[in-house]
Amino acid sequence: MDVTGSHGVGEDARAALLELLVWRRDVRRFRTDPLPSGAFERLVETACLAPSVGLSQPWRFVLVEAPERRRAVRASFEACNAEALSRQSGERAALYAGLKLAGLDEAPIQFAVFADRATSQGHGLGRMTMPETIDYSAVMALYTLWLAARTEGIGLGWVSILDPVAVAAALDVPAGWSFIGYFCLGYPVEETDVPTLERDGWERRCDPRAVLVRR
Repeated sequence: MDVTGSHGVGEDARAALLELLVWRRDVRRFRTDPLPSGAFERLVETACLAPSVGLSQPWRFVLVEAPERRRAVRASFEACNAEALSRQSGERAALYAGLKLAGLDEAPIQFAVFADRATSQGHGLGRMTMPETIDYSAVMALYTLWLAARTEGIGLGWVSILDPVAVAAALDVPAGWSFIGYFCLGYPVEETDVPTLERDGWERRCDPRAVLVRR
């Protein structure tokens, strides 16, 4: 890395980071070939470099390999997806029906992320008035894994159309764990710098200036 000193990195590193962010995608279409042995564990190690409130490191990665547990998650997805479709109407319903919203049949790796709200790690520092920072910390770890995966040409898809209670029960996790999300991981069928939902006509990225508020 072209390090320029304690205040930043070189132009090449900044350009590489920007390229990584541009090409990170929420993948829905995966190849079925497996990832190299140890790849997921290595990505989790990188994810653990993420910042966390009070150094609590509350993230819990649950690798889902048992077929019956995967079937239970898929059943939740199908039920929730059908409910979501029933709430659409007209052209939007037809568009929704044509979206591919999960890679559950193709992705070689499936995992869930939870936040352990009862963890004693960090001794409660920084979360007395904002306990939700435990969940935010787990999201930071997930995003770190997401970017690390992209550097290896590995895609990640977030399956958000699920019942959190049903997923937690299917995976038999402790009651104090908060469900963050369920994810598919594998090599993408294609690579693009345009979000799939934008290409499919569901939504477009907004102008970054529209989200900046000055006071």
